[in-house]
Amino acid sequence: MKSYHLTYGGGLESLRLREHPVPEPGPTEVLVKIRANSLSARELNILEGRYPLPVADDIIAASDGAGEVVGIGADVDRFAVGDRVLGVVFPRWFDGRFDLARADQLGGSLDGLLTEYAVLDQEGLVSIPSHLSYEEAATLPCAAVTAWNALTDGQGLLPGEHVLTLGTGGVSLFALQFAKLLGAHVISTAGSDEKAARLVELGADAVINRRTTPDWAKQVRELTDGRGVDHVVDVAGALNESTRATATGGEVAFVGSLGGADPIDARLLFTSSVTLRPIALGHRAHFLAMNEAIAASGLRPVIDRVFPFDRTPEAFRYYWDGGGFGKVVITH
Repeated sequence: MKSYHLTYGGGLESLRLREHPVPEPGPTEVLVKIRANSLSARELNILEGRYPLPVADDIIAASDGAGEVVGIGADVDRFAVGDRVLGVVFPRWFDGRFDLARADQLGGSLDGLLTEYAVLDQEGLVSIPSHLSYEEAATLPCAAVTAWNALTDGQGLLPGEHVLTLGTGGVSLFALQFAKLLGAHVISTAGSDEKAARLVELGADAVINRRTTPDWAKQVRELTDGRGVDHVVDVAGALNESTRATATGGEVAFVGSLGGADPIDARLLFTSSVTLRPIALGHRAHFLAMNEAIAASGLRPVIDRVFPFDRTPEAFRYYWDGGGFGKVVITH
C-alpha cells in the first residue's frame, strides 16, 4: 500500500510518498480501505511548524478520511465488513472536557489517513450518513465537527438567535449551514462580492464584504438593531472585532487564528460580558450528534475541488495557496 508522509515544520517539500505492507487489525481494531480524504488548516499548521500538539516524526498525513471496512479483529462488535466509516480525529476523546491525556490525534501523534489502508480502533470510528459520498463524508471529521462544537456546546445555539461567521473556509461554511439548520439568523463576512453571493446561496441572511467594510463589527450591530449577535465563530483571531460584534452576554467561539491573533482587550472583554471560548475541534459525541443532524436534514458539504490520490502534492499546493470556496478533497 501507499501513503503520504510529512515532517513537522518541513513545508510542502517534506510531503513524501512511501510504500508499506497492508497492516493487520488487532482484536478490537478495524482495517479500513480509505476512499477519500480532505485537507484542513491543521495540516498547514503542521507543515509550517505551528501546530500546538505533539507531531511524530515522518507521520502519515491528514486527520480526515472516509473509507470502507475490509477487515475486523476478533473482538470487534461495533462495525462489520462493508460498513462505511470515518475516523475520529481524537480517537480517545469520547465526551466531556478536552485534556492532554486524550490529546493523541490522527495525522499528529498518530498516523493519519492519507493512505490506502489504515488500522483504527473501533472506538475511534463513526458511521457515514447514508446519503453522503465518500468524498463528501471526508470533509466532516475536522472542520464540520469544529463548527458543530462551536455552535452547540458552550452556551448552545437556540432557534431565532443571531450567528456571525467569518470568511469562507471549511469551518465557516459548515457553521453557516449548521446555524441555518438549527433555526438561526446568520450574518457572514467575505473577501469579495463573488464569495458573498455564494454565501447568500448557502443561506446567509446578510453578508458583509470585509474589504470594502473594514469596520464590519459596526455593520453587524447595525444589522441587529444595535444589539449584536449571540454567537461568533471566529476562525481568524479577530477577537476584539468579534467581541464588539457580540451582544452583551453572548459568546465568541475562538476556533483559530490564521497565522496570528490580535491581543485581546481585557477591558473590552470584561465590560461586554462576552464569553470567549477557545475550542479544540470536538469529541466523538459531537461527531455522532452532528451526523444525526446531517442525516435527518440531507445537508451536503461544500466541496471546492477534488484531486486524485496520485496528485496529492498538487492538492496540498492548491490548498496552501488558498482562495477557494469549500473543502479540498483527495479521492482514491
